[in-house]
Amino acid sequence: MSIRSSTEQIREKKKLFFIREERIISAALDLFFSDGIDNVTVSKIATRAGIGKGTVYKHFVSKNEILVRIMLDYEKQLSLNLSEGIKRAEAGESGAAPKAYFQSRLARPELDRLVQQLEIRLADAVDISAQLEQLHSLRRSNEASLSEMLSRQIDRGVLENVPPHYHYLACWALAQGAVELCFNKSWNYRLDTEELMDFIAGIGITMGNRGQYRGKRVKKND
Repeated sequence: MSIRSSTEQIREKKKLFFIREERIISAALDLFFSDGIDNVTVSKIATRAGIGKGTVYKHFVSKNEILVRIMLDYEKQLSLNLSEGIKRAEAGESGAAPKAYFQSRLARPELDRLVQQLEIRLADAVDISAQLEQLHSLRRSNEASLSEMLSRQIDRGVLENVPPHYHYLACWALAQGAVELCFNKSWNYRLDTEELMDFIAGIGITMGNRGQYRGKRVKKND
C-alpha cells in the first residue's frame, strides 16, 4: 500500500475544498433565481448544497460574502472575455472587444440582472469593503484597457472620432437595455429571446464604426 505524501494530501484537501465552495455558490444561485435574494438564508443554501450550515461558514463568514463572491466571479469572467476580445481587436479583428462584452452580458441575462441587484444591495456593506474594492479595481482596469484600445482604433479611422468613453458607455447602455428587455412583462413572453439577444449584440458590435454617426461632433481630444 502506497502512502501519499503530505503535499498530495494537502493538494487533495484544497481540491475538495474548492469543489465544495463551488457547490455552495451554485446552490446559492439556484435559490436566488427561484426565491429572490431576501428569501434565501445560509441555512437554505446549505440544505440545497447538501452540507451542514457550519460547513458553509468554513467558506464564507456571512451571506454577504456569498453575494459578493457571485459578483466577483461574474466580473472576473467578463474581464477575462473582454481581455481576449481586446487582444483580438489589436490583432485586426476590430469588433472583437464589443462582441466579447455583449456575449458575456447577454449569454445569461438572469445572472447579469442578479449581479446588478446585488451591487445595489451591497454598495454600503462595510463587512465586504475589501471585496468591493477588488470589484471596482477590475472595472477600472477594464476601462483603462478599453480606452487605450479604442483610442488606437479611432486614430486608425476604424471608429468614430469621439471620446473613447462614448463608445464603451454606448455598449453598456445597449447591453443594459437588452437585459432589462428580457424581464419586461410587456415583451418577455416572446420565444425568440436568444435570437433577439444575438441580433442586438450584432448591432452593438458595429454601431460605433466610422461613418455612422450623424450627431454633433465631440472629438476625442477635445
